[in-house]
Amino acid sequence: MKLKELAEHINRLEEDTRPNWGKMSPQHMVEHLSMTLKIATGQLTIPCYTPDNHLARMRDFLMSNKAMPREVVSPAVGSDLPKLRKSSFKEAMEEFHEEFNRFDSYYQKNPEAVHTNPAFGELNQEEWEQFMKKHFTHHFEQFGLLDLPEDS
Repeated sequence: MKLKELAEHINRLEEDTRPNWGKMSPQHMVEHLSMTLKIATGQLTIPCYTPDNHLARMRDFLMSNKAMPREVVSPAVGSDLPKLRKSSFKEAMEEFHEEFNRFDSYYQKNPEAVHTNPAFGELNQEEWEQFMKKHFTHHFEQFGLLDLPEDS
């Protein structure tokens, strides 16, 4: 599935959707995804927390078809939920769509850009797109937004 097609699944999310796991609210998840899009386009700079000697293994995982573990904790966020930045779910959704469109146009205009991911280190466009697919899938499954195969 293409990233843009995957991203459209966020439109199935409602303010009162309950997660299948974890403690994020729908608004927390949407704001979290917007922040990762800002990191990917260089609007926010966060250092890489993964030791250099572990980056190759992390990059192998990123580029694999393996899913993110359910209760994974972002090194940039930690285990406590951050304070909501937007005053409403609707505002958070608007920001997500703006940031996704910015991500898409940014890499069309800057295909050689490289920005630091807090877990995976320096990522180029292809790697950021893979990260977003893996990350969006993780959170969309968390909130039941993806149609899973019937035999799963």
